[in-house]
Amino acid sequence: MTLKSRTGGQLIVDQLLVHGVTDVFCVPGESYLAVLDALHDADVRITICRQEAGASIAAEAVGKLTGKPGICMVTRGPGATNAAHGIHVAMQDSTPLIMFVGQIETGMRERDAFQELDYRKVFSGLAKWATEIDDPARIPELISRAFHVAASGRPGPVVIALPEDMLVAAAMVPDAPPFRQVETHPGLTAMAELQKRLWAAERPIVLVGGSRWSDKAVERMIRFAERFDLPVATTFRRQALFPATHANYAGDGGLGMSAGLSKAIKEADLVLCIGDQLSEASTQSYTLLDIPGDGKRLIHVHPDPQELNRTYATALPINASPEAFTAAVEGLQPPNAIRWREWTRAINQNAVAQSAQPTRSPGDLQMSEVVIWLRNHLPEDAIITNGAGNYAIWLHRFYHFRKFGTQLAPTSGSMGYGVPAAVAAKRVLPEKQVVSFAGDGCFLMNGQEFATAVQHDLPMVIIVVDNGMYGTIRMHQERAYPGRVSATGLRNPDFAAYARAFGGHGETVRRTEEFAPAFLRCEASGKPAIIHCIVDSEAITPGKALSDIRKEAIAQGR
Repeated sequence: MTLKSRTGGQLIVDQLLVHGVTDVFCVPGESYLAVLDALHDADVRITICRQEAGASIAAEAVGKLTGKPGICMVTRGPGATNAAHGIHVAMQDSTPLIMFVGQIETGMRERDAFQELDYRKVFSGLAKWATEIDDPARIPELISRAFHVAASGRPGPVVIALPEDMLVAAAMVPDAPPFRQVETHPGLTAMAELQKRLWAAERPIVLVGGSRWSDKAVERMIRFAERFDLPVATTFRRQALFPATHANYAGDGGLGMSAGLSKAIKEADLVLCIGDQLSEASTQSYTLLDIPGDGKRLIHVHPDPQELNRTYATALPINASPEAFTAAVEGLQPPNAIRWREWTRAINQNAVAQSAQPTRSPGDLQMSEVVIWLRNHLPEDAIITNGAGNYAIWLHRFYHFRKFGTQLAPTSGSMGYGVPAAVAAKRVLPEKQVVSFAGDGCFLMNGQEFATAVQHDLPMVIIVVDNGMYGTIRMHQERAYPGRVSATGLRNPDFAAYARAFGGHGETVRRTEEFAPAFLRCEASGKPAIIHCIVDSEAITPGKALSDIRKEAIAQGR
């Protein structure tokens, strides 16, 4: 093999190509010009974002969609701190992500140079690994390690700082081989014990969540559920891991889970959790399972051994990825007589009832009817994105996710996620229909990425649900301090005009019957589009008005 001298900037781009990277999301900066120059001639698609949070979230969304590290590049100092938004999402959501951030020259360290930060310290508690290049000859080694760290075990974000002088310095060094995700397979003994415990169960339930799933893993999970007639619930914002239209679907086990599903999890004598960490959002603030518990009913499957027995004592901890575990369960045999069939049917009937009929909320625009129309209109492989806010309750309850890879939503509860995630989805999967939900507060946190959608000609529909407030905070405010409204009211722009100002399509909807024609016009426009949905401020959840929450709090003496 003949080696040639390459600059650090060229080495970085060459390693991205070695590891199969096709897309980079960035906000340019003078601190990494040598990398941008190397990208000029590379077969890598660059998406130019308008703010670093948008770039890091878009890269995180690619990690969710592909299972491979999404790539973002940002400049030093404020660029990196802006991008911390997506790093936090990736860490909490177990998403593979690599962020390259520009850095001062090595000879200027510890002088408070322009936009200087110590990235190892800044991201030490926020990323899975943070490092800095000190020798261009080590670039292939460090980037290979970054891909393996980001994608293996419990996936997460890696931050690599790029000193300017390291990007122009040259080295003669070979490329690393393409990364291979480290797989963890369940042992034969563990699978034999799982079958034994399933045969002994009377009221089993399965919870699926986390990352490291695939189309094939979901298909195998469905077959497993069918052969054993198991009820399967999805955890918070992981609804695309099991079809909501399936007879074994047990419901959405996230925030606002139904009383029936909560009761079933508490009463189950065997809880098989696959992939999820059983976090606060998936356990109703850690109330569904005892901590640490008696270790008799929980079987926990996770690719990272540090997550097993971390919070809950398990009857059977299985260190395996969902991909490997679902392959292994293909060899399990169901009992001759399945005792829990009626249990499964009852749980499924409860799940079906939750979304079968629209609920009535105050005002002329009914979001439950809007979401039900969308679930009947959109193809089953349409990708739906959202950020954080009470508006998402209608989406999670009434939309039926039926295919893997169709939901992009932050389990970290991060506002501002939906728009850049939609940009990423349409950029890497242009054949898919993409719809994003955002609240009025949520949208304006990263709504500038609508300009990115226009620039790169990415037709999508963004539904902005405008109730004139930070609704979730207002809801909690009324519960804790009824009638004492503080810092939650918003005066909003005309979001349809906002869309048109950027060169997109805009619609305003005030009544339920106006939504479908507006959506169809958005689709026909062939442009990025915004539907400004103006809803009554009283419509805070599908089941309660804001004034009902206030009255209940007052009655309880708060």
